[in-house]
Amino acid sequence: MKFHQYRKPYYQSHSEAQRLNGHAMTTIDTNQQDDEEFEGFGLLITGQALTFALSEKFKMKFLEIGTMCKAVVCCRATPLQKAQVVDLVMKNERKITLAIGDGANDVSMIQKAHIGVGISGQEGRQAVLASDYSLGQFRFLERLLLVHGRWSYLRISKFLRYFFYKNIAFTLCHFWLGFFSGFSAQTLYDPFFIATYNVFFTSLPVLVLGVFDQDISADHSLSKPHLYTPGQNDEFFNKKVFAESVIHGILTSCIIFFVPYLSISNATRSDGMTLADLQSFGFTVATIMVIIVNLENALEIWYWTSLYHFALWATIVTHFLFHFALYSTIIGKIFKNNYKYIGVTQAVLSTSNFWFTLLLTCVILLLPVFGREFFRMRFMPTKIDRARLNQKFRMEEKAAFVAHMQYKLRQRKRPIYSGYAYSQEEGWGRLITSGLMQSKSSSSPRPSSQTTN
Repeated sequence: MKFHQYRKPYYQSHSEAQRLNGHAMTTIDTNQQDDEEFEGFGLLITGQALTFALSEKFKMKFLEIGTMCKAVVCCRATPLQKAQVVDLVMKNERKITLAIGDGANDVSMIQKAHIGVGISGQEGRQAVLASDYSLGQFRFLERLLLVHGRWSYLRISKFLRYFFYKNIAFTLCHFWLGFFSGFSAQTLYDPFFIATYNVFFTSLPVLVLGVFDQDISADHSLSKPHLYTPGQNDEFFNKKVFAESVIHGILTSCIIFFVPYLSISNATRSDGMTLADLQSFGFTVATIMVIIVNLENALEIWYWTSLYHFALWATIVTHFLFHFALYSTIIGKIFKNNYKYIGVTQAVLSTSNFWFTLLLTCVILLLPVFGREFFRMRFMPTKIDRARLNQKFRMEEKAAFVAHMQYKLRQRKRPIYSGYAYSQEEGWGRLITSGLMQSKSSSSPRPSSQTTN
């Protein structure tokens, strides 16, 4: 091995030294700028090299190197190797994987991944038949992920949070009753209400929310791909969110149980009977429960539609109509039964104490939610909050621009007036229509531009 001795360069002039020094500084600045613009590595591996990389000896090293790269391209890989790469990431990284393909050699990879997407193309429909989602072209994958995938994650997260919340609030009211009944088998609600609570009185609004809710429009979602990251980080449904839903349900059950308990403990009806019996108290708690949990659901939704309005208000009205029919005195006379809840609806709803209790409970439970949302959006807005506000401003600017242009068009469209003038004298009509003026002007000699000497 030969070593070359480093010699200090000799500069013929001071200006040449400054020029070389400036060139060196420029090179250093360029290298620093390149380092700042550097966005990561990429890995390209062929099928033959992938055979060794997926072996037991090297697969963890291959995974470690691959996760350090921004992108990994496996070319000329067999169907088994494609499935092995997906399986390697699934088992060790614990990530949600998506595989997309258009041919029969992609079937094993599509079936191995959590989400399989098939493209119907020239290579047949084998990939489509084995996939979870089917696309006509590869470019539709962007809309599938950034629009429908993100909307689906938000809807499912809200759906799960709400179901935990409303069922915890519903169930724990029995637990609070146990302190007064010696934890016997006595139930707080009517058995018919227990059977229909999740079927008729709280299911329709949350189903509409889980199917049609959206935070921003589809075009706005495509223009802001960074909004996809909250779903990758599980920001809308995790252990913290689950704990918040449980605590919210516990507090809701406490307020719904103890506020009516304290307000109607000494109240009486118009006929002198007490409102503190178990049937009246159970109906009061059940009615407040249905109204509160549905209004809480209304505060969660972002995209209000006529269908959701119908689902929300129809559910609340159905609760009253159901109990009017079930607890009606006419029904009791027809069937001649000794049902304990006969006449409870009319008796409770005819008292001002019930309506005051309902209003007080709604204020206690819903006002903090309004305050929390206002504080969060004012001081700690999320990415979605900023995107929604940006979309709102754009829509307002667009509406103002359209109104301004319509106003300008109305100003430009001035009416064109036309009319006729009448005279008693003969005028020049005959002379104009006779053609004498035209023939005279055409027969008159034109002056010559050339002069003769």
